[in-house]
Parts: sequence; structure tokens; C-alpha cells
Amino acid sequence: MAVTMEAVQAALKDLIDPNTKKDYVSTRSAKNIKVDDGKVSLTIELGYPAKTQIASIRAEVGAAIAAIPGVVSVDAKVTVSIVAHAVQRNLKPLKGVKNIIAVASGKGGVGKSTTAVNLALALAQEGATVGLLDADIYGPSIPQMLGLAGRQPESEDGTSMDPLKAYGVQTMSIGFMIDVDSPMVWRGPMVTQALEQLLNQTNWKDVDYLIVDMPPGTGDTQLTLAQKVPVTGAVIVTTPQDIALIDARKGLKMFDKVGIPILGLVENMSIHICTQCGHEEHIFGHGGGEQMCKDYDAEFLGALPLELSIRELADAGRPTVVGAPDSRAADIYRTIARRVAVKVAERAKDMSARFPNIVVQNT
Repeated sequence: MAVTMEAVQAALKDLIDPNTKKDYVSTRSAKNIKVDDGKVSLTIELGYPAKTQIASIRAEVGAAIAAIPGVVSVDAKVTVSIVAHAVQRNLKPLKGVKNIIAVASGKGGVGKSTTAVNLALALAQEGATVGLLDADIYGPSIPQMLGLAGRQPESEDGTSMDPLKAYGVQTMSIGFMIDVDSPMVWRGPMVTQALEQLLNQTNWKDVDYLIVDMPPGTGDTQLTLAQKVPVTGAVIVTTPQDIALIDARKGLKMFDKVGIPILGLVENMSIHICTQCGHEEHIFGHGGGEQMCKDYDAEFLGALPLELSIRELADAGRPTVVGAPDSRAADIYRTIARRVAVKVAERAKDMSARFPNIVVQNT
């Protein structure tokens, strides 16, 4: 029985990508399909990093096509192609950076920086080239969380800086340039200028995703960053507590007003499991994050438990994703990271590089 192209496509339509939740045909992920005398070859091109899942996706695709009557052999390849996506109107992507993801919260103390660090590390583990910008000028915590405290970036030309690297992630923070005990007694304009310098004068090297750990709140600094920095999308971090959700809503609305899409919401400290007896308790409330997502038509990316180890590992400079890679929390962070990358991949692609500047001259 001759194998047809239609039969192969039908088999692929029945397969659902575990991360996009869509089939490989409708997302145009299936490419270069060739059928020759029972031999089938094709490529599944993913628009997001999924290093830990490539083998299973390849096996699933191969098995589905091999089950077609008449198929003699299957050569299924799985590749990843991460491209730059559209940002706010009148802004262009940053040099050396394809996509910028802002991680924000309406208030402090909800685990925003911990989420940003683990999100960056999870994306790197999945095979992406990742940068991490600590935009919290008043309270830079990224150097401590990545074990880089006391280190300083180098500058070859005296005007730009090379980011420091930790666990494969390119990192920049004002914390690299000041003493850990020195308070930043700066007014708003100085803070925004410092942020722009950190962002634009860092030699980011072919970064697929630059995670920006935003300062908490919705003030002048956040608004300036949202208006001047080409952001692909934002992730809101909150706890289930009503007080935290009130401020989280403000953060979400701020991004909406400046035309930055919300990629989703992460709920920290969702549940506490007693290490002694295993009793589960919703210390900060229950279901608040999911309800907020329903109210604003946003995606609930995931919920993190209130665990002692998450705090201990971050303080020790080995965040959960690298310090306890086989833990339940690390798996949640990786799941959230893949979903964030999928949401970015679903955005419109940036086309600015394809259109040259047109200059009209009198001759």
C-alpha cells in the first residue's frame, strides 16, 4: 500500500504538542515532509526551547507515522528556532536580544526575584541563550541569588560592559557595582537613567530571552521601562493573598495601558506542606491567582509551594532549578518557563529588520 502525504499529515494532526496544546499541522511546526516508496522523513520545528522534551517528541512523532500502513522507515528530526517577536509600537528589539520578558509584581515580598531567576535558569536548561537583568535598583538581589556577590563586570572599551555569567545565564545588575551595604539614595530620574544604561550598555550576546527582574510597584521607574524598553511580554508574580492581588491587578493594568501583552501569572506561596506531618495548608489564601486570571482573561502559568528549600537555595546562590533540579518545585519552574516561551512564540514576529530604511535624496 502506497503511503501518501495526506496520510502523514492526518497522523500529525492527531498528535498534540505537550507545550502548545495544539497539533503540529495547525501550528505549521511540521516541515519538509517527504514520502518516497514507504520512507518518510520530516522535521518538527519548535518555536520555543524544549531540550528536555525533544527526545520524547521525536519518539511520539516517529511512532505515529510508523503506524501508518505501508511505512517502511521514519526519519523524524526535532529542531528549535527562536526568533524575535513584536514589541510596543515605535520600538525596535534591543541589539543582541531577540525577546525581552519583564517579570513584575505590584508589591514587594511576593517572590518576584526568585521567580525571575528560576525562570531564566529553566529557559537556559531547555537550551535557550538567556540573559537576566536585575532592574531593581534599590534592592538588587540577583548577585546573591546567583552566587556572584562581590564580582564586577569588565569593560574592554570603557563604555560598555560584559555581563557576568552564572549557570550559563548572562547577568547584569547594579549590585555588581556597589557595596552590598550601600543604600541607593537616588531620585526617580537617576534610577531610570541607570536602568537604561544597564540595559543598553551591556554587551548581550545573541540572547534569545532577556528576563528583566522589575522593581516592585507601578511608579515612574516601571512606567519608563515599559515605555522605552522593547518588551515582548510580561509575567505577573503574586501570592494568593487579597492584599497582594490588589497590587498585582495594578501591575497588570499598567502593562495593558502601554501595550505590553501579559504572558501570564505565577502564584507564589500557593500552599504550605508541613515537613513534619505532611499537612497541607493555604496560609495566604486559595484560588486568588486563578480568579484574577479569569477576571482579566490571562493565563495561569503555575503555582509554587511555600517551601523552605526555595528560600535556602536562593540565599546560597544555587536557585531551585540548579540546586535541586529533580525537585517538584524545579519541575514547576521548568513547566512555567516552557509555557512562557510558547506564549512568546505565539506572538507576531518582528519584521522591522526586513524593511530597510528608505532615504530620499535630491540628486
